[in-house]
Amino acid sequence: MKLIRTENYAEMSLEAGKIIVDKIRTNPSLTLGLATGSTPKGVYDYLIQDHEENGTTYKQVKSVNLDEYIGLSVEDPNSYHYFMNQTLFKHLDINDNQTHIPNGAASDLEQECLRYEQLIKELGGIDLQLLGIGQNGHIGFNEPGTPFTSTTHIVTLAQNTREANSRFFNSLDEVPTHAITMGIASILKSNEILLLVSGERKAEALYKFVNREISEEFPASALKYHSNVTVIADRDALKYI
Repeated sequence: MKLIRTENYAEMSLEAGKIIVDKIRTNPSLTLGLATGSTPKGVYDYLIQDHEENGTTYKQVKSVNLDEYIGLSVEDPNSYHYFMNQTLFKHLDINDNQTHIPNGAASDLEQECLRYEQLIKELGGIDLQLLGIGQNGHIGFNEPGTPFTSTTHIVTLAQNTREANSRFFNSLDEVPTHAITMGIASILKSNEILLLVSGERKAEALYKFVNREISEEFPASALKYHSNVTVIADRDALKYI
């Protein structure tokens, strides 16, 4: 595992963005695993700026997102489909049919999980997976206790995860209780993983990730089984390390 220390969120985003752009320039048909939320937002801003200023093209790039809420339509402003389109995709020259996000409004959710897992295989797997970490150690929406052998599946969101995400909704009551997420085994099949950690509220989770033993009660610890993980963290997140 490689650890890159940065001063702040902006520098963390810059470092991650540069790594992603370099990978795309080396492999224009890269398959990117993407995440949602506030942590990767700065990275996506960098990718957009680089695309506009330097012409980095995404015409051959494929993307697969980690997760999606169950019960929200793709047009819902709180869906991850909407977030990704507004935050990244519509600003790049990436083809819509090459961006993939689980369908949380599917009529058969179990079948949707199987379809999504098969899709990742058909794409040849994920070349570079972007991750954040939850305060309880979740990656994607894999909450504590998720088996490391899990593939794409339906999850019941932990209360603290819903509370953390409630800032994007009008109230906690509006936050969905379930989601579809890539499993831990799905994530670990990625060729390379970038884990971004920012802010003091993630400092304890980062400390546990670095120092505690591997356990399904702390999902991010599974990343220690992977041979090519880079952690990029800012000073506030590194306060205990």
